[in-house]
Amino acid sequence: MRSIGEMARDSGLGVSALRFYDRAGVLVPARVDPASGYRWYAPEQLDEARVLARLRRAGMPLADIRLALAGWSGADPDLVRRLLQAHLRRLERGLAEARSEFSTLRALLDHRENPMTASPRTNAVRLSLGSPELAGAIDAVRFAVGKDPELPMLGGVLFDVDGDTLHVVATDRYRMAVARMASGSGSDSASPSASAGHGGPREQVVVPAPLVDAMRALLGSDEPAGFAVEADRVTLEAGERQASGQRLAHDFPDYRRLVQLPAGRRVVVDVPALREALETGPVRTAEAGEPGPSARDVSVLATTDDGTVTVVGDGDADGNSVGVDRGFLLDALAAADRDRLVLEFGAAPTAPLAIRRTDDEGTFSLLMPVRLDS
Repeated sequence: MRSIGEMARDSGLGVSALRFYDRAGVLVPARVDPASGYRWYAPEQLDEARVLARLRRAGMPLADIRLALAGWSGADPDLVRRLLQAHLRRLERGLAEARSEFSTLRALLDHRENPMTASPRTNAVRLSLGSPELAGAIDAVRFAVGKDPELPMLGGVLFDVDGDTLHVVATDRYRMAVARMASGSGSDSASPSASAGHGGPREQVVVPAPLVDAMRALLGSDEPAGFAVEADRVTLEAGERQASGQRLAHDFPDYRRLVQLPAGRRVVVDVPALREALETGPVRTAEAGEPGPSARDVSVLATTDDGTVTVVGDGDADGNSVGVDRGFLLDALAAADRDRLVLEFGAAPTAPLAIRRTDDEGTFSLLMPVRLDS
């Protein structure tokens, strides 16, 4: 007999996943200790667990997996073969439909794209920014920068300059962080380098993550920092030090559309207490096919009538509970750098969870929820 830990190690399925499949009736342990509730698996179940892991990686629905495992050890494997063939046909049909839709979308994009009228990247931008304020803005969004090589436009931080306001934005699709600051904030207005604002048309530049990190390393004092964009080059000067490099040659998505959310229920939370609840509370494993990276620990959040946020287990979750990537939420709490924050829950569990500062509505982050219906 294998313990659940040994089964997880040998099968490639996490402990949380094994518990989930037990509750779902897909892979039930051969024995459960009546006193401790500890699960034990028979030797032959290792083969089933490995099959289960492969089927989930292939995206087969749980209902079909349950049938496939039921027929795996049978004398006639025809049921399993038919299930595999049916799922493969679904995947091929879905891929063909996706290729057709993508082909149409590419044609629409090609039709819209006109290099002769594209906005030039030669408008100069010069701002004087307070070093502590800019450092705080970068710290508030850096955790959300994307790392997917297929989406290079998300591999940096957007600096969106509009009049006297600078928005700093990052997203990796599953989370987004926005920080807002005023041009010249924290600087000496008598300084010849201070600026009352950009003064020109709205400009957006995507600064690659390594350059953002180099810029952040310069911001260690209270002196003003000079942010400048000339053609395709971005420069930050702080005192006698400078960080400079090429901007990303990609357009950032219109984040303003992504942050326009219907008003939700706001709950003020004690951050140290919530962090402890997340680190010690129950978790579940994200299933294949859910949005976001694989093999994630998911925390389920629920709100009570008295305005308390709790981390609940599967048995206590209801239709209003929201599942979030635990690591993502911990990152967002750390980036916000406050002992009290506002969690804003949408009207439906499928709406993004907003993490807002109590003292600054313009600096916040959004987390896409994880589906809990499976």
